[in-house]
This record gives sequence, structure tokens and C-alpha cells, in this order.
Amino acid sequence: MRPPLVRSDQRYGNRVVLTANGMRVALLTEDRFTSREVGLTHVPPHYIDNILADDQLLIDALAARGCVAERVSWTGALDGFDLAVFRTTWDYFDRLEAFRDWLANEDVPLLNRRELIEWNLDKRYLRDLERAGVGILPTTYLERGETAVLEDAFAEHDEVVIKPLVSGAARDTHRIHRRDLARGQSILDGLLTRKAMMIQPFAKEILAEGEITLVVIDGRPAHAVRKRGKPGDFRVQDDHGGTVHAHTPTEQERAFAIQAVATCPHAPLYARVDLVRYEGTLRVMELEVIEPELFLRFAPSTAEALASAITASR
Repeated sequence: MRPPLVRSDQRYGNRVVLTANGMRVALLTEDRFTSREVGLTHVPPHYIDNILADDQLLIDALAARGCVAERVSWTGALDGFDLAVFRTTWDYFDRLEAFRDWLANEDVPLLNRRELIEWNLDKRYLRDLERAGVGILPTTYLERGETAVLEDAFAEHDEVVIKPLVSGAARDTHRIHRRDLARGQSILDGLLTRKAMMIQPFAKEILAEGEITLVVIDGRPAHAVRKRGKPGDFRVQDDHGGTVHAHTPTEQERAFAIQAVATCPHAPLYARVDLVRYEGTLRVMELEVIEPELFLRFAPSTAEALASAITASR
């Protein structure tokens, strides 16, 4: 029998009591977010506050179910944990090979499961959604080192967006108008020397309506938010000044999110589906199962649902 253990973290005001019978759960983060003193020089204060608020809701919900959760960097040791849940491993695309190596060799059971994480690492997963009949934006996929003629993308569209196939937080994502073709071609050429890319038409609806996000727990929509970019910016991430607002999803949005999640090669315990309305129909922008921000602070009941799903997974 494992002896009781008390661990205190004064930096976050958390005091966790590890019981002999409770499951120990690692909430996986990254090195930057393990302490306010480590690497947070360029992180807005609200950013880490949001992370900690969401994690604390889940920690408390798990504690109410006899489990103990602790925030741990994915680069740290997971010895003694019964389960690890991906939460804010937001540096994986900067350290992709190391992350994949860790993913392949980590012995602790992972949620979501490692096969699903591998599938979701690369935005080519959108092809699988499209083949299954889930609407996505028309997408051209480009391999690293490939030569691409950006002008071809303007045959039917006045504006396009180029973005990496492996990335996050709108990193290296650019909105290009046909009048800026030369600049856009130069940007794309430079990026293709380093990484695989994708081209999509710019969904102008996002400027007026924002992006709708549905959080899905164990196959069921839990809650939704609407993300909006700052005036004139199509990027809705708070890294770029975006804001998040409560949203009541329509039945159509709920059904669409369920359909999207059902196409995953393995059923995710939790997922986030980002939607936009394009040319009158809903389209998936992203389906996140690796490290989606779940906006639990907007709906604490979702933390309860996620904690129940985590404990039921064992």
C-alpha cells in the first residue's frame, strides 16, 4: 500500500494531499508554465492566470473524486503517477522530435491516448475529416522544400491564409491578399524551406462572427465559447489580442462538433472543436485533442465532467 504523502506548492497556493487509495494524475504542462519565475518574461499576466484557474478547477474536481492531480512538465519525471493528462504542452511544435520521442517511450498511460496525439500533431488530419464528410475549408497541403505558386490560390479567392501543418497559437500564420502576391510568395517560399505548409481561403466571416469553440467530453458537447480577434485582426488567440466570450451553441453546432469528433481514429476523452461559418456552412478550423485550452473557467461543470471521465478511464 502506498503511504500517504503531503506535498505543498507555495507558488500556486496549492496544497495537495496524496492518499493511499487515490489515483495520482499528472496534468501535463511545459517548463515555462511550471512557475511564475521561469520563462514568463514575454507571457502576459492573464495568460498564466487563465492556465492556473482552469487547472485548479480540474484539480479540485479530481480531488472530490478521491484523486490527486499535480501540474508537471512533460519533460519531467512521471514516476509514481498513475495517469497523465495533456493540458498545456504548448511548446511541442518547437520541440517536435523530442516530443515525439517522449511520446513513444513514456510508460505512464496518457489521456488522450498516444495514437490519437500522433494523429493530431499534423494538420493533415483535416484530410480524414473531409473524407468522412466533415466540412473543412478548401485546403492545399505543401511539403517542406516543395515549390508552390501562390498565384494559383487566387484563381477563386481574393485572400488566402498560409499556415504551418505543425504549429499553434497562429505561429507563422499569414493573411495574404492578391494585391500582395509578391510579398506573400516570398513569405511562403521562406517558410517552405523550413516546414510543411497549408493554404486555405480566408474566411471573412471570422472578422464579424469570430470563431466558435465547442468543448466535447467523452463524445458529448459540454460548453462553448466564441473567440474574437482584436479589431481588424483575424487571429482570435489571446496571444494576439483576441478575446473569449460565453456562447450558447445551436443544435446544428452541437451536432457538427459531435460528427467531427466521431471521425477521430480513436475516441478522444476530451476534444475542442473550432468552427467557422464559411459560405453559409459550418467548417472545422481545428480539432484539438493534444493540448486544447478548454476554457473551464467559463463552465466549471465541464471540469466536473472531465474529472468524472478521467476517473472512469481507469
